[in-house]
Amino acid sequence: MRVSLPHSLGREEVRRRLHERHHEIAHFFPPGMAQLDTNWRDEDHMDMVITIVGKQLKGAIDIHDESVTIEMELPLALSFLRGTIERAMKKEGTRLLR
Repeated sequence: MRVSLPHSLGREEVRRRLHERHHEIAHFFPPGMAQLDTNWRDEDHMDMVITIVGKQLKGAIDIHDESVTIEMELPLALSFLRGTIERAMKKEGTRLLR
């Protein structure tokens, strides 16, 4: 699953905001449901693992000049949540960039 979030902030500003606020990604899910582990491979790429209801969602965030791309591998057992997760990624991802 992939969501692209357009922005007009410039790469440096997006880097700053995401590096400061990436821990808030766990808030994309109902309170207490998700645990987030992140690793910044470089200043424009963050790997992440979100554990939700005992399942691990692996993903990444890539920062581009005019967009941010969020990718998640959704296990079959959680495929029924695809639409909900995509909407949350768009809404909360946009909020993180504000």
